[in-house]
Amino acid sequence: MSLGVEYYLVLSALLFTIGVLGVLIRRNAIIIFMCIELMLNAANLAFVAINRSLGSSDPDGQLFVFFVMAVAAAEVAIGLAIIVSVFKHKKTINVDEVNSLKG
Repeated sequence: MSLGVEYYLVLSALLFTIGVLGVLIRRNAIIIFMCIELMLNAANLAFVAINRSLGSSDPDGQLFVFFVMAVAAAEVAIGLAIIVSVFKHKKTINVDEVNSLKG
């Protein structure tokens, strides 16, 4: 018993929507980064589901997933470093209160 690709794509769309709503509604920088990661993982799920449903022997979907994961890792490393630096100087990580990166 296996699920069709439609179920995976609906789950991917739901996760992506939750991520978009989190980015638009929340004001905490760390939660915004977590929502961006959720959106990237939703895209990864869609890549793998579509590649699996096509049944081709080419691992194109998995290659895209590895590329997205590498970009996400770089984004987390740089983003968290910026958040820590801003918190040291401004004593807050609320994106509404931080309007410049000047010291």
